[in-house]
Amino acid sequence: MSKKLRVAIVGCGGIANGKHLPSLSKLTETVELVAFCDIVVERAEKAKEQYGTPDAIVYTDYKELLKDATLDVVHVCTPNDSHAPITIAALEADKHVMCEKPMAKTAADARLMLEAVKRTGKKLTIGYNNRFRPDSLHLKKVSESGKLGEVYYAKAHAIRRRAVPTWGVFLDEEKQGGGPLIDIGTHALDLTLWTMNNYKPVAVLGSVFHKLSGRENAANAFGPWDPKQFTVEDSAFGMITFENGASVVLEASWALNTLDVKEARVTLCGTEGGADMEDGLRLNGEEFGRLWETKVDTKAGGVAFYSGQAESDADLEARLWTEAILEDKDPVVLPEQALVVSEILEAIYESAKTGKTVYLNQ
Repeated sequence: MSKKLRVAIVGCGGIANGKHLPSLSKLTETVELVAFCDIVVERAEKAKEQYGTPDAIVYTDYKELLKDATLDVVHVCTPNDSHAPITIAALEADKHVMCEKPMAKTAADARLMLEAVKRTGKKLTIGYNNRFRPDSLHLKKVSESGKLGEVYYAKAHAIRRRAVPTWGVFLDEEKQGGGPLIDIGTHALDLTLWTMNNYKPVAVLGSVFHKLSGRENAANAFGPWDPKQFTVEDSAFGMITFENGASVVLEASWALNTLDVKEARVTLCGTEGGADMEDGLRLNGEEFGRLWETKVDTKAGGVAFYSGQAESDADLEARLWTEAILEDKDPVVLPEQALVVSEILEAIYESAKTGKTVYLNQ
């Protein structure tokens, strides 16, 4: 392709350097990283030095960056409370946008983002990279094939025993809107709804806990957290029912006294079979009066979107996103789908506050 997408990064922190920049930099035939923005100018300068074109520009104000009419794409890698204003401004400046998960801090903001997509005609996708894992892609194919039948019960798993992120703004409710539910629970819920292909929730019941966050010198993979800064929940759980009668249980925690630890994993139960990610991807069912189970080898090709070379989930996400722009097709993660995830997460928080079921789409 002769066309190279001119890409800008807004927010040059952990997620940009850990995911977006390494993956985009591999797309040398289709992508140029030409602008870097961060409120800490040293971060933007370091990102430019490592990943940018020789003439890349550094900004500390995203509004100034968006004045560049030559930019094609903006990746929004900032705290949750700024996802909506930056994304909407970028769309209205005639840029396509990849916004990190969750779509926004609130469902209302997510709806404004979707309205901006419809108003501008630009593309928007959300960074749910776990969809692009080999096991996730295969489970999606299995579900679409009808092998599981009608999936009427599922579990979305996002459980850590002790892995509270102690850097950045993860513990700041004002910036993030919540804790593990909106941080890692969002990945598990997206993966579940996508593999079920069910985006019509009707009722949500939730519970939120602050049981371990106040502990001093707690054991933690990333070192002890500061209880005074830990303003978000340490665990949250939800039960979601859908228009077709299906139910989903969502569990999310950064700190829980359990050995049953799994993150961004899904369990599906259908009328003809089931699937889980307990030990790789496992399928189960019944045939000729006997029960069967099998473990899928997801390392041996056959994966949708396979490019012929080794790709991480982040690499595949970046490649398919850029192809969606260049070939003018829908991105894998649609903003309409991400909006439903945000609506459910918000309903879990609301239900926990009120002690009542929250009804959606009524």
